[in-house]
Amino acid sequence: MTTPQPSTRPPQAAPGEPLLCAEGLHTHFELRQWGFVRVGSVRAVEGVDLTLGAGEAVAVVGESGCGKSSLARTLLGLHRPTGGTVRFDGTPLNGLSGRALKRYRARVGYVQQDPYGALPPFMDIQRILAEPLIIHGVRGRAERERRIDTALAEVGLTPAADTRRKFPHQLSGGQQQRVVIARALLLRPAMIIADEPVSMLDASVRVEILELLRRVQREHRLALLYITHDLSTVRHYVDRALVMYGGRIVEQAPVTDLLARSGHPYTEALLSALGDPDADNARRQREVPGGEPPSLVHPPSGCRFHPRCPHAMQGKCEVEPPPPDFRPRADHRVACWLHE
Repeated sequence: MTTPQPSTRPPQAAPGEPLLCAEGLHTHFELRQWGFVRVGSVRAVEGVDLTLGAGEAVAVVGESGCGKSSLARTLLGLHRPTGGTVRFDGTPLNGLSGRALKRYRARVGYVQQDPYGALPPFMDIQRILAEPLIIHGVRGRAERERRIDTALAEVGLTPAADTRRKFPHQLSGGQQQRVVIARALLLRPAMIIADEPVSMLDASVRVEILELLRRVQREHRLALLYITHDLSTVRHYVDRALVMYGGRIVEQAPVTDLLARSGHPYTEALLSALGDPDADNARRQREVPGGEPPSLVHPPSGCRFHPRCPHAMQGKCEVEPPPPDFRPRADHRVACWLHE
């Protein structure tokens, strides 16, 4: 009688479990002097809880230096978490290496912020897009070219045969970002992480790129994690929004609820800073709180926004960090003592 062999397939997410789930995630980077003397650490991500369902689009919003990109790179497996857990489709990612990490990365597409730096200038588009297919074992030149042409057509770069022969410097910024998106789609991922994908582009093409991302996300039922500093771009392109400040998530809600009835003073500050003459924003125009984002090496005690917050309560906000799960409404969570 033949002994049954154990399955080599990775565990699948339980029914109803999100595709991606991060719990209590911490990412710290050591600071060293003269290369070997430890002098502190950058607490880029501090206790983040995040879920992303299959086919769901979620934005992480915050100003520069708040930890958004460190969070994205930790979820991609480019940084190892200092603490907490991450699961993808039921598989724990902590400690993945070698072939297991390679399989995970094949299921996650990455759209970088800077298309000019993301595409090697000495390679033509054919070679740039063939490289991930070769690395992940797609054999046969004809099959690789078929996938490349399909991806280029999906992102609107036709005729694909002409685009494949070009080098990055022969394309506009918007066309280069379309190539980056095509590369993210090549391996048929289940999730895409887009790290400020339009911040380096002209205003005239930003909407086109965001609409392209939203279209391919819906057509392929991809999970999309959209990293941005601009709240004005999330209204039409995501289902939920998470606001990040000082390495922590301070508010999360369905995007329409967040924009109409924000609950955290920092979210109010982001909305007040919008240059959009939208009616929802016009009625809430007010002075934007002064000050600078907190140091992630020596963060303030208590609530990290309290040094800039116009509603900070003495003896409370500067002493004790608020829990992240005050609920002013269903599906709306705020880390602020105003909602205690």
